[in-house]
Amino acid sequence: MASALLSRRIPAATPTRSPVVVALGGLIALGVGIGIGRFVYTPILPPMLAGLGLSKAAAGLIASANFAGYLAGALGASRATLPGSRRRWLLGALLASAATTGAMGFADTVAAFLALRFLAGMASALVLILASALVLDQLTKAGHPGLSALHFAGVGVGIAVSAALVAALLHAGADWTTMWRATGGVALLGTVAVALLVPSAGDQPAVVAASLPVASDPRLRRMTVAYGLFGFGYVITATFLVAIVRATPAIRALEPVIWIVVGLAAAPSVWFWTLLGRRISAFAVAALVEAVGVLASVVWPSAAGICVAAVLVGGTFMGLTALGLMRGRELAGTGDARRVMATMTGAFGVGQIAGPVLAGVVAEWTGGFGMPSVAAAAVLIAAAWLGRR
Repeated sequence: MASALLSRRIPAATPTRSPVVVALGGLIALGVGIGIGRFVYTPILPPMLAGLGLSKAAAGLIASANFAGYLAGALGASRATLPGSRRRWLLGALLASAATTGAMGFADTVAAFLALRFLAGMASALVLILASALVLDQLTKAGHPGLSALHFAGVGVGIAVSAALVAALLHAGADWTTMWRATGGVALLGTVAVALLVPSAGDQPAVVAASLPVASDPRLRRMTVAYGLFGFGYVITATFLVAIVRATPAIRALEPVIWIVVGLAAAPSVWFWTLLGRRISAFAVAALVEAVGVLASVVWPSAAGICVAAVLVGGTFMGLTALGLMRGRELAGTGDARRVMATMTGAFGVGQIAGPVLAGVVAEWTGGFGMPSVAAAAVLIAAAWLGRR
C-alpha cells in the first residue's frame, strides 16, 4: 500500500527520459537497497559491539538473519505472479529497506535486530532483482545496454556514501543508534529519487514466463552453483572487515576510512570487469582476485595489507554480482528473466547465510577470523573454476 501511495503522489518519469537518467535511478535504487540496506551493518558493527557488548557469534547471527531474509526475498521474487507492476514492487521494497534500516536505531535486543535484519534482507533481494530486471530491460530496449555498469555502480556508491556518513558521525561522537537512524533517513530520500527517475511507462506486470531454462541448461546450473559459492566466499570479509581493523592495533586508525575504500573500489568495478570480460573469463578471474583480497585481510596485518584487501574485495564483489546476473539473463533468452535472477540470488543467499554464522563461531573459538577467511578463499577458487566459460 505504501508503494502505491508513493507512486500516486510522485509523478512517474515519462517515457522520454534519457537512458542515463534511468540508469541513474537504478544506481540510486541499488545504493539504497544494497549499499545501505545490506552493507551499512559492516561499519556500524564495531560501535554496536562496543556499546552493547555483543559477542562475535551474535554479530554473525544477526548478519546471517539478513541473508536468510535475502534468500526468502529471492524465493518470493521467483513466484510466477506478483500483483502489480515491477516498479510498484521496487518502490515498496525500497521503502521497507529505508524503514528497517532506521528502525535498527530504536531497537536494543538481539531478537529485534534479527527480525529487522531479516526484513531488510528480503527488501534487498527484491530491490536487486526487480531494479535489475526493470532497468536492464529499459536500457536494452533503448539500445544502451552498456549503461548497466552505471546501474550496478550504485552498490559501491551506497557503501561509500553511508560509510562516509558513519565515519563523520563517529568523529562527532554519535552512538550506533544515531548512525542507523541517519542512514535510514538517507535511504528514504533515495527512495523518493528513484520514484522520480525510473519510469513506469512500458513496465510489465511482475509475471514470469512459464518456461525458462533454469534446470535444463548445464551452463546455468554451473553458474548458479558458482554464484552460491561466491556468496559464501565474499561475505565473511564483507561483514567483518571493519571489526578486523578495530581488533588489530597496528591498523586501528584506518577504521573510519577502510569501508569507504571498499565502496570507492566497488563503484567502477562493474564497468571494469565487463570491459575485461570481452577478452577473458571475467567471472573466474575476478573470483581469484577476490580470493587474494580475502586472504590479505588476515595474513597481511598492516596498513598496506588491509588497503589491498579493501581494494581487491571492493573491486570484485559487485563485479562478480553483476557478471553473474548478466550471464543468467543472457542464458534466459528473451522475456522477463526475473526467475533466473531470483534462482541465482537464492543460491547466493544460501552461501551468505552460512558464512557469517560459521565465521562468528570459529572466531570466538580461535580468537580471530584467520581460519574462516582461508576457507572463504578456497571456496572462491572453486567458484572461479565452475564459473569459467
